[in-house]
Amino acid sequence: MTLGDNARRSASVLRPVSGSQPALLTLKGVSKAYSTGVVALKNVDLTIHQGEFISLLGPSGCGKSTVLRLIAGLGELTQGSIAWQDGRNPLAQKTDIGFVFQEPTLMPWATVFKNVYLPLKLRGLSKSEARDRVNQAIEQVGLAGFGDSYPRELSGGMKMRVSIARALVAQPKILLMDEPFAALDEITRFRLNDDLLRLWAEQQWTVVFVTHSVYESVYLSNRIVVMSARPGRVHADMVVDAPYPRNEEYRTSVVYNDYCRTASTYLEQAMTS
Repeated sequence: MTLGDNARRSASVLRPVSGSQPALLTLKGVSKAYSTGVVALKNVDLTIHQGEFISLLGPSGCGKSTVLRLIAGLGELTQGSIAWQDGRNPLAQKTDIGFVFQEPTLMPWATVFKNVYLPLKLRGLSKSEARDRVNQAIEQVGLAGFGDSYPRELSGGMKMRVSIARALVAQPKILLMDEPFAALDEITRFRLNDDLLRLWAEQQWTVVFVTHSVYESVYLSNRIVVMSARPGRVHADMVVDAPYPRNEEYRTSVVYNDYCRTASTYLEQAMTS
């Protein structure tokens, strides 16, 4: 079966984004060029709706991480706009954003509690005022009892849980995740995928998740945005219309495999476009 045949066979599982939820933010004609002359993004149009779990999928260097950084206000647009839809000043939105990087970026000299407490400390909350929220966040990521531990005493998966708790404690509306599980073994990655979906359902976040993995994107997402090779553009925007909660039964289902084939088709096309 050729890629074209596969795409046609899988067309029945694709549909336009319904837009049933209100838009949270819109990227319109977003381009990013660096002083070195590298054009990372070109004319990216993307609307993110409240409550979505979106994966950005694409080859290395296609600008996936750049999209996250621009949304978070960690860089300047070369062209285009990023508009939040509730009418507030874009600078005020930064307090509504949680960012989980590929590496946990923990302070090695600080305990788990102090690492998770950091965002609230920066907002001016005292330790006593923040204690309940910090402990709750630590418990929600499955690390109850580890508040006094140091990063050197934790496994890679546990360190990433601390990083997620640090984002969680700020009670964000949108969580940006830049390949957070890429360096972990498969078993740990599967467990964290499941825990992330549980937290997403509980917290009612909007999540934008960068990954190179077709399988991870199809497992986690209700929408996958496939980006082309540099300069990054939106090559395909597909909906994963499979119910939550998801588990091992979904991973081994025909529906999951169909979505994986479709996403793989788009990814291969994007790498040569």
